[in-house]
Order: sequence, then C-alpha cells, then structure tokens
Amino acid sequence: MISFSPYKIIFMFSLLSGSFLVVSSSSWFSAWIGLELNLMSFIPLISSKENQLPSEASLKYFLIQALGSAIIILSSTLTFFIPMISLSFISLALLLKLGAAPFHFWFPQVMEGLNWTQAIILMTIQKLAPMFLISYLSSEYYTHMLLFFGGISSAIIGALGGINQTSLRKILTYSSINHLSWMLFAMLINETSWMIYFLMYTLISASVAFHFASAQTYFFPHLINANYGPLPKIISSMNLYSLGGLPPFSGFIPKWIITQEMIQSSFYLPLFILLLSSLVTLYFYIRITLSSISISSAQMKWDIPLKPLKILPSPLYTSINLFGLLIPSMLLVI
Repeated sequence: MISFSPYKIIFMFSLLSGSFLVVSSSSWFSAWIGLELNLMSFIPLISSKENQLPSEASLKYFLIQALGSAIIILSSTLTFFIPMISLSFISLALLLKLGAAPFHFWFPQVMEGLNWTQAIILMTIQKLAPMFLISYLSSEYYTHMLLFFGGISSAIIGALGGINQTSLRKILTYSSINHLSWMLFAMLINETSWMIYFLMYTLISASVAFHFASAQTYFFPHLINANYGPLPKIISSMNLYSLGGLPPFSGFIPKWIITQEMIQSSFYLPLFILLLSSLVTLYFYIRITLSSISISSAQMKWDIPLKPLKILPSPLYTSINLFGLLIPSMLLVI
C-alpha cells in the first residue's frame, strides 16, 4: 500500500489537480499542461528505490505517456492547416494514453509492477483526463470512426487477453480494457452515459482491488491457499461478478443502460460483440471464484482456532456491489 508520507500526499494532490485542470480547460495548451502535471505526479507515486519492478513500470509508463504527449504537441501544430488529420492524431495519442486496444501493449506490463493501491489509481483516476478529451472530440467524423474501431478491438482483446492469465493484476488489466470499450461506445451516444459507466466502474474496481490488497493476493494460488474463512471468499466472488456485469449485481446497471442506448442508436453489431466479450470476461471471473471457493488450503485442525481472521467483511464491498439487487424493488415501488 502507498504510505501516507507528506510528499506522496502532495503528489496525489497535484495528480488530482492535473486531472481537474484537463477537465476544466478551454484550450489544448492548458489540457496538455494538465496531462503533464498528472504524469509527473504519478511517476513518484509508483517509483521505488527498493524494488526493481515499480521502477521498471514507472519508466515504461513515462515513455508511453511522453510519446502520447509528443504526438499531441506535433498534431496541434497542424490544426490550422489540416484540422481533420490533426484531430485524428490527437485522438490516437489519447487512446495510447488510455491503454485502449490496439495500443494496449504497455498496460499489462506496467500493472504487473504496481501494488494494488497504485493499480487503482492507474485504472481509474489516470483514465479520467484522456477520456474527457476524447469525449470532446467524439463529434468529429474521423474521431468517431477511430472510437468505433478502438471500442471493438478493445472489447475483443480485453476478453481474449485475460483467459490464460494467472496474475490477478493482469486479469483486472484486460478487464479494464474491456470496460473501456463500453465507455468508448457510450461516448458516441451521449456524455452522461459514459460518465455513469465510469463512476460505477471506478467504485466496483476499487472495491475489488482493495479487497485483494487487504488479502495480499496477487495470483491464483494466493486465493486458493488463503487461510481465511468462506465469507471473505464469497464477498470477493460477489465483487468479481459485479465487475463482470453479472445481473443482478451493481455492475450490470451501467451495462444495461449502455445496451438500451446502443439499441436505440442501431449499434447492433458492436453491441453483439460487446455482449460476447462480456461473457468471456465472466468466464475467467467464474474460474477464479470457483477455484478459490471449492479448493481449500491444507491446514491442521488444531491450528484453525488459533489463527485470527485475516480479512473482515467490509460494508463498503457489499454495499457497492449489492446495490443492484435493490434496483428491481425500487422500480416496483415507483
């Protein structure tokens, strides 16, 4: 976990300030400044002198984000001469910063070198600024087509990439890429839809990552060999099912909204691909939960009462992911 030292609190504050600067900016120059402030604040949060993996991850992240910023700067010079080509390159640079397919190659490698707290920031807060900038460009024709093909490729790669993975961080990485495809198509419809989806995705993915962080689980064997009781395992299963969009958990609500709006917008083929990819992501979520619940670690019986419970069920985990169970009853009342 990130220690709350004063300088890291300052970097976290400047990271949020950079994101808010991008969201509220009225020019590409101020948006670029916000992106750079966000980047330079995140690098010290993930770098470490004691471990080689975070340092390598921070270097990879810096190089990719610097490449995206350089493309934005070069493309902005062409705005007055070839505006459509310039906006297309800016959109590609923002997709690269997001880690959307087919520019996703850096995302799993960076995530593998982070702990769960840093992974939460990378999966949620770091996506906020580029997604707002892409939503501003979504009305342009060429950007519209780039978002269309980027959404389809992200759905396919996000679903197929996580099948053979044993690392929980890589599984959540490919799940994030798959969720990004839903948000890209939501941008093509209206702005409110992708903001609702992003908010729900942030809450649910944070609950999943915090649960894994409290259990110190990073790979499949950590879930199987965990010594805590069945209740935390059931809670983690509910978290993963909610993240996969399985009804009636909370993760199904934003997908339900996007599905209805894609049907109204006649996006039938992309919707079919998104739904198939969601089924594939549910497959490896179910594989995780079945193996962790059905297989117990070997331990001596006289050791069981002596070992304290490592994870206490938090109301945050259950309230966020079980909120979807209340929606049908609320609709009946209305």
